[in-house]
Amino acid sequence: MSAPLGVILAGGQARRMGGGDKGLLVLDGMTLLDRVIDRLGPQVERLVLNANGDPDRFAEYGLPVVADTLADYPGPLAGVLAGMEYAADHGFEHIVTAAADTPFFPHDLAERLDRAAYKAQTPMALAATHEEGRLVRHPTFGLWPVSLRADLRAALQGGLRKVVLWTDKHGAASTAFDDGAFFNVNTPDDLAHAFDLLKGRAV
Repeated sequence: MSAPLGVILAGGQARRMGGGDKGLLVLDGMTLLDRVIDRLGPQVERLVLNANGDPDRFAEYGLPVVADTLADYPGPLAGVLAGMEYAADHGFEHIVTAAADTPFFPHDLAERLDRAAYKAQTPMALAATHEEGRLVRHPTFGLWPVSLRADLRAALQGGLRKVVLWTDKHGAASTAFDDGAFFNVNTPDDLAHAFDLLKGRAV
């Protein structure tokens, strides 16, 4: 596979944090978005940020800001679609997505997603963890083929909101990472816990 485009998903409304951009929350002197950029950047050819509203609030990061192309915040798949459409316009065949509120995801995310898709001979793959004896997928962390963008747009316009219903339709592979790899910050308590994780282990 040629090097993918990295798409950081920051289009959510952060209701449990009282609104605003979770990626701009500061964790030990760095924003969550800084930490996501540092992790995903080396794994991909280029980075873009999926976010809605005024793009100037992200100007300091120097990344293209790509808004959802569907109205009414239909969920993370809208951000995936926006990333796919940007990638198609810039010559990329795949995107790899990561959430802007998840500061500790693996440094080998893109490589392992690609390997899982290749092994299963499927066009896409999702990250997962084993939790209480079952495989739990984390669909904001995935490898997505740009060629399916029209199919995804049609599904979203038809009312689809649950990510795995669409990915299962296309036979998405899964690859399991360590428990806690995709810890995300949804509440002020989560941010405090992220600080404890940062100080308590090498992440």
